[in-house]
Amino acid sequence: MDLGLKGKQVFVTGAGRGIGLAVARAFAREGADVAIGARSADQIKQEADKITADFGVRALGLPMDVTVPEDLEKARLSIEKAFGGVDILINNAGTGTEETILESPDEKWYAVWDLHVMAAVRTARAFAPYMIKRGAGVILNTSSICARQPLGYEPIYNVTKAALSMLGKCLSEELIKHNIRVNTISPGLILTPDWWKTAGILSKDKGITPEDFLDGIAKDNAPIKRFGTPEELAETYLFLASDKASYCVGSTYYVDGGWLRVVE
Repeated sequence: MDLGLKGKQVFVTGAGRGIGLAVARAFAREGADVAIGARSADQIKQEADKITADFGVRALGLPMDVTVPEDLEKARLSIEKAFGGVDILINNAGTGTEETILESPDEKWYAVWDLHVMAAVRTARAFAPYMIKRGAGVILNTSSICARQPLGYEPIYNVTKAALSMLGKCLSEELIKHNIRVNTISPGLILTPDWWKTAGILSKDKGITPEDFLDGIAKDNAPIKRFGTPEELAETYLFLASDKASYCVGSTYYVDGGWLRVVE
């Protein structure tokens, strides 16, 4: 299916690895130019070069921390110089957490709030004006099934991802008059480096291997009995960013192998 993404200009945050990188590569495969942002300068530039070599599109690697407004402004100026703006913004930067509410200091709450919520606010302010000028655009936010069905060991992650989902809903109503569609994607069990990090921490307390921990998580929670891959998930981003999804506005889409146990 031709999704009509060839020649589109896309900015993906948190794209040095995992979901963000898989999404960026999927757009490049479809012929879109991509700007990718992440904190590791060497890694993000290497991945951008590899995207260009693999797919023949323009790829811009931007070393940046989305929680630092000055970094975002530098990224905006670089994208404006290279692409003139963007058609599609993917707010993907984020991380899992592990804590209890009673023992977590304010500083940790603020830091994760800044990463999951305020970064998306700032990128919308920075890049929606280009979409308004072009007469159309798409913003996709990466939330989580945990925004609706939380895991008990990461309350800060659960709360901030729920806020990000609500941000997407509010932003969609504000921007649809400009023909900018905003939607949220809430993955379930996607096997990313963060999951391996979490497994390494929590498996020690249980006296099992990280592999056994992840296998147990999948079997206990997902009817499909396995983790999904970032590449599988990336296909949903392509569809929702395309004109094939022209009537999809302000919604949350769960890609979770059947984990969510309610009907909406």
